[in-house]
Amino acid sequence: MEEQLIAADMNTQTVADQNTFNQQAELKAAALLASTALLAACGGGASTAQNDTGGNNTAMAAPPAAPAPDSSAAAITASEAARFLAQASMGASRAQIARVQSLGYAGWIDEQLSLPGNGTRWDWLVSKGFNDISYRNSQAGFDSTAWRKLISSPDTLRQRFTLALSEIIVVSIDGLIGGGWKAFAAAAWLDMLEANCFGNYRGLLQMVSTSPAMGQYLTFRGNAKYNAQTGAMPDENYARELMQLFSIGLLELKLNGTPRQQDGKNIETYDLTDITGLARIFTGWDFDLAGGKADKPDFLHRPMTQVPIRHETGASTFLDKTVGEGLNGADALSAALDIIFAHDNVAPFISRQLIQRLVTSNPSSGYVSRVATVFNDDGSGTASKKGNLKAVLKAILLDDEARKPANLSDPQFGKLREPMLRFLAWARAYNVTATNDIWNLGNTSDPATRLGQSPLRSPSVFNYFRPGYVPPNTAIAAASLVAPELQITNESSVVGYVNYMQRAISSGISDLVPDYSSLTPLADTAPALLDEINLVLAAGQLSAATLQNLSTAVDSMPRGTDTRRKQRIYAALTLVLAAPEFIVLK
Repeated sequence: MEEQLIAADMNTQTVADQNTFNQQAELKAAALLASTALLAACGGGASTAQNDTGGNNTAMAAPPAAPAPDSSAAAITASEAARFLAQASMGASRAQIARVQSLGYAGWIDEQLSLPGNGTRWDWLVSKGFNDISYRNSQAGFDSTAWRKLISSPDTLRQRFTLALSEIIVVSIDGLIGGGWKAFAAAAWLDMLEANCFGNYRGLLQMVSTSPAMGQYLTFRGNAKYNAQTGAMPDENYARELMQLFSIGLLELKLNGTPRQQDGKNIETYDLTDITGLARIFTGWDFDLAGGKADKPDFLHRPMTQVPIRHETGASTFLDKTVGEGLNGADALSAALDIIFAHDNVAPFISRQLIQRLVTSNPSSGYVSRVATVFNDDGSGTASKKGNLKAVLKAILLDDEARKPANLSDPQFGKLREPMLRFLAWARAYNVTATNDIWNLGNTSDPATRLGQSPLRSPSVFNYFRPGYVPPNTAIAAASLVAPELQITNESSVVGYVNYMQRAISSGISDLVPDYSSLTPLADTAPALLDEINLVLAAGQLSAATLQNLSTAVDSMPRGTDTRRKQRIYAALTLVLAAPEFIVLK
């Protein structure tokens, strides 16, 4: 693999940008380090295995229940704060590191939870005139409004959690067919997730199930009841994915996420009759045009409404429960979601995936159990104590398994940073701004020339990568572990990512401009420069050997002038962003 990547690097013109770098050595090293990162990632994930249904094996004993550490009782180092921010935010910065050190982990979370929203993606599109009829059949503006929030919004915890939810409850802009105004439909979807991400999961499912974006993406908008004359049945897409992906999964689970068994066999949560029964609930839903037309996108900003004549009013049976006959569409939907939300699987199934998105690919069964316990009961003593996402988020980030320093040296703990988060770590660390407020990154999905991933552009409802993906013929597979992000990682995407980041770092992207003023005073001294970048981007986790290699590469470059200092900064950033210890998040 190393030889392939170096050859690709030498033969790719975009890598050998001699106007920016005077030597090729450091960029060859970047590709080599990136390939090493893949090999390092193949060495482990965490302490238990999972298949796509959310089950773990039990080869390793679950650790005893551990309370969240009292983060305010002891001083938090800068590297510990940066590590926490790598899990809890869109990216660390010196200011956020200092804030975590000042407030403690729990205090920082509480401050972030209390921050007001920072405008909506929808309103930004309107402010830029994308609601003009000429954009009706266009996606123009969406990538900009999505990236703008991820890069610049102060509520960085809310943005990180919204992104995590968007990769569990998936909608993709290319699948928003039937209403036009794709940019607005996608923006409304992300705004809805953001508005509800700190609320209750049952309430979120309600909003998801009446969202015009979801109605289009999983094709139940316009769904009609059974037609006895034609034999046409209700569309089953959403009913199936609501159970399989958004709530209970395929197999019955214990609280710790491991499969329940009967006679030595896993137990399926539902079958075709359950899908057919639930599909009857999702009939009669359509756009709420409010007596108007679709020449403006406003109807996509409202929940779908019922067309009573299309709704199935007969009884609907699924998951061994029945929604009685005669209910209107809204009441039937509410009753059905209550049945699903009451299922024992919801807490472990969703908790485990949230841990995967934020902390580690293979959480221990004890970790899952502790978080799922909080999911089921937030301790408030109120009727709505189940599904409190604020409490769940805190439980994930403050759990001993997330914070324990010993996990830094555990080869079976951690996760591969997905490409968007690698890019955003750089953008947040160095205060990337858009000079004309356009944020024109565009679609970054091409793995050969860009990031290989872009907001709300998943290729399917199964996300960019499956939570149970096992890369074949690897040490991960041999250890019965999973590595979801490796599903979108290959030789082409590794080199494409390094090339793209090198260009972004040195030349910016469109109107996006980074601020390297904090690095300029350090640029003539390679160890000091790399120590600073290592702290902010990699939480101080680059090994001494890696730092020495990078320092040698940077010190091979001239110094002493502003131009040369910039070139050294560009090289140092590129190399750190390709380093194994950055790419593999601990």
